[in-house]
Amino acid sequence: MSRSPAGPLVTVDGLQVEIAGSRILQGVAFDVPATGVTALMGRNGVGKTTTVRAILGVLPEGGLITGGRIAFDGDDITREAPHATVRRGIGYAPEDRGVFGSLTVAENLTLAERRGAGRPAYDLVHDLFPDLRERARQRAGTLSGGQQQMLALARTLLNDNRLIVADEPTKGLAPRVVRQVAEALRRAARAVPMLLVEQNLAVIRELAQHAVVLDNGRVVHAGSAAELLADRELTTTLLGVGRAAGTPRHGLAAEEDTPA
Repeated sequence: MSRSPAGPLVTVDGLQVEIAGSRILQGVAFDVPATGVTALMGRNGVGKTTTVRAILGVLPEGGLITGGRIAFDGDDITREAPHATVRRGIGYAPEDRGVFGSLTVAENLTLAERRGAGRPAYDLVHDLFPDLRERARQRAGTLSGGQQQMLALARTLLNDNRLIVADEPTKGLAPRVVRQVAEALRRAARAVPMLLVEQNLAVIRELAQHAVVLDNGRVVHAGSAAELLADRELTTTLLGVGRAAGTPRHGLAAEEDTPA
């Protein structure tokens, strides 16, 4: 389907966004390559979630793109409706998980099936998240936070997407669940590029090839994720963490590697 596999899949150029009259993004510009994982990084409140919501066309009420351009595989999607963006093959796992709590796990997955997108990948979803098969008839609102995150990711993996956008997929999860979610993301990224908003540097270290860092609504760094995380001084300056380069003492979910 992609017309330009050698070029970037997503291009964000000079993006400006206002929400309720406040300028949140001030000329954000970066590319998402057509392969691998691109980590969108930065301290809390610098515009990461606003950036991905602008790409997907799901800005909150009062949100407005006031400048710049967003392209997906060369097509301008700057102000495209969310349903049209989804039809292009962009899967989204939001920060708040967004599951339908009154519906069962199975019903949540059925709703996520995209017509005309081929056979839903239930075998993959159940292989990655066996809990979802076992709890198919359970209401999603009664799942644990980790199980709800698995369900949110499963909905993006069910279809043959061309890009997965995952916003803080390991936030608030226990270390064991973080490892499970990270492994699912790793396996998904073998087949489809990913834009990953993540605070846990250990997860980024494990998954990402590319890194984009935001600060005050602007891109302040873009390049190799490995090179950024290997530079203790730069990572501390950009992200406000003290142990950027070393191996976390407590495994994949180490608190020491979480930006302030």
